[in-house]
Amino acid sequence: MAQRAAVAPVAGAAARSAEKDDRVTPDLILPYAGVLPDFASRPVWCGRGSTVIGAARIGAQAWIAAEAVIRADGQTIILGDRFWLGHRSTVHIATLTHGTRVGDRVTVGRNSVVHACTVGSDVVIEDDVVILDGAEIGDNAVIEAGTTVFPRTKLDSGHAYAGSPARPSRPVGPDEVAERAERLRERMGESSAAEPGLPPEVEDSVFVARTARLRGRVSLGAGASVLFCCDLNAEVGPIVVGADTNIQDNTTIRTRGEGVVIGRDTTIAHNVRIADCRIGARALIGIGASIAPGTLIADDVMLAAGATTDPGQILEAGYLWGGRPARILSPLDAEKRAMMIRIVEGYCQHGREYRAAQTGIV
Repeated sequence: MAQRAAVAPVAGAAARSAEKDDRVTPDLILPYAGVLPDFASRPVWCGRGSTVIGAARIGAQAWIAAEAVIRADGQTIILGDRFWLGHRSTVHIATLTHGTRVGDRVTVGRNSVVHACTVGSDVVIEDDVVILDGAEIGDNAVIEAGTTVFPRTKLDSGHAYAGSPARPSRPVGPDEVAERAERLRERMGESSAAEPGLPPEVEDSVFVARTARLRGRVSLGAGASVLFCCDLNAEVGPIVVGADTNIQDNTTIRTRGEGVVIGRDTTIAHNVRIADCRIGARALIGIGASIAPGTLIADDVMLAAGATTDPGQILEAGYLWGGRPARILSPLDAEKRAMMIRIVEGYCQHGREYRAAQTGIV
């Protein structure tokens, strides 16, 4: 069970003080609502910049790559024995509805998101996969690279799945699953991730995670938050983030020209990739989406998880967009708009809590 925190949050340097190897515990461990993560055994192999938060229980012989994030802030995360999490991958929960439970011997590749779902044992989740809220993955399954598993989808055991939405591509046996897991683990290794950079000068209402990396001309509006292991590179054009906008774990923003401007009260979800573009106010960019250079996203737009845009594409206001490339799926109804507002409000609260916790690190 998760342990109640009786001491200050644990920073990487302090937690590693008794260890000779500087990669045996996450760089950043924080409590949430007074609960610290619980590790079934030590040492755990962890890469630089890795982050584990809240009511997470990590099984024996875990392997957490550089800049990977496990964040249990509102529901529990239970990860089985011999769990491998790749570089810049994220395990998270749905605050009000779903925790995440993963079986034994599960391997997750690079830049993937396992979000508020249930995953069986002996499962391979390859690179750039998104698994969404309420999904159920059976044992001995392979989720192939680039796949999106839609909410509440049930994927049976013994198959490989591909596409967006995920569909069975062919049967797989235990021997193939084990072989693909071994190959994925062999090529993961430790990433040559750079050390997190110093945060810019920000006002007291802004939260920048210690494991985030910000370079160049980055401007953060009041109440904005940049979460764990994000990479904002504004060494060419500027990055301007509006007030109360949240940029969630492992999102990458890189400018190569005019820069990136994001309006106020906008949510950029986990593992989003953003190039030079404009994103309006009160927008929501879904988990694992990719925004091409020159994209213009108007105010009041929701872009679905795993969606992509074409260079120069314009997303009109007032719609849910999705697909590869994005197209209009439906008008934004009152329920979706209210949900977008709740997410912004929730992350403003998260930002205040994490700033206080991070300030307490010694």
